[in-house]
Amino acid sequence: MRRQLVPALGMLVFFTMLTGVLYPLTVTGIGQAVFPDQANGSLARQDGTVVGSRLIAQGFTEPGYVHPRPSAVGYDPRDSGGANLGATNPDLLAAIDARAKTYREVNGLPTDHDVPVDAVTGSGSGLDPMISVANATLQAPRVARVRDLPVGRVLGLIEDHTAGRGLGFLGEEGVNVLDLNLALDATAG
Repeated sequence: MRRQLVPALGMLVFFTMLTGVLYPLTVTGIGQAVFPDQANGSLARQDGTVVGSRLIAQGFTEPGYVHPRPSAVGYDPRDSGGANLGATNPDLLAAIDARAKTYREVNGLPTDHDVPVDAVTGSGSGLDPMISVANATLQAPRVARVRDLPVGRVLGLIEDHTAGRGLGFLGEEGVNVLDLNLALDATAG
């Protein structure tokens, strides 16, 4: 029994050190050296104070800000998840109709105006920090009016904060709501 136990314990210690200590330290060190901003949470700062992460949606609701996608988790990063309602679920359809009506009212759109899908549906995580360019563009006149800015200035900020497709062909272009709203705060009227 001793002949089997000693090598087994030796292997346990070796692999625990390798996979439980050495590997995580190596990966953390590489992440800190090569991608320090991402490894530390892609934190956004305003006047030296952390105001959020560029990777997690913030619940902006004030009229002078661009609003994010709806969130099934109330923008709480400790509780990531979607609504888990199917596409034909009456509760989901009613929520989408109510969100579309509210979106049109808040943004001064006609009652029959098309609404971008990301303005009325949450993401799978409930914390997607990006919205479509169309969504941001429809919100621009409201934001410009409330902030007493030319609409062209707000549209320019949207263009400046539009991220391209992943690898140049994956997904759609999007706008990071936190970055855009921080740029709006930094813009004088």
